[in-house]
Amino acid sequence: MSFPRKDNPYDQPKKYWSLSEAKVRIAAYCAYQERCQLEVRNKLHERGIYGDNAEDLIAEMISEGFLNEERFAQAFVRGKFKLKKWGKNKIHQALKMKQVSPYCIKSGMKEIEPEEYWEILKNQAEKKLQNTKEQDDYKRRYKVTQFLMAKGFEHDLVQSVLDELI
Repeated sequence: MSFPRKDNPYDQPKKYWSLSEAKVRIAAYCAYQERCQLEVRNKLHERGIYGDNAEDLIAEMISEGFLNEERFAQAFVRGKFKLKKWGKNKIHQALKMKQVSPYCIKSGMKEIEPEEYWEILKNQAEKKLQNTKEQDDYKRRYKVTQFLMAKGFEHDLVQSVLDELI
């Protein structure tokens, strides 16, 4: 026997926006946090705005300064690197998935200082080496390498840092 569930506001279909409402809402959406064009386009599609209307709104947001892919890429790189400790490969892939242009990706990657990158890689490797319970050095090194590669660090740098630590 099942019981009827209470009305969940999240189960309700999303309300579609008019063009004038969409302009205000998208401006607020972009002002709250840096966004890329793909995120804005997806938000507009969720709310029933497609095609030329969506592209016109995006162009307007760009011209008014609410939407800037280069600024987005720089903020994204800073956040993922400093907070989540991602490596360059993972950040690059994530930006490609968001359909950010190669020029903006390159500009964003300049936010990572090489010395700081090396220090974070070294700290991540040290932590993982301490937390890995594996006794065999070969298996231990393999596990740490896999972990760091999954975080997006380059293989040659991972090998260099492990050579230095082990």
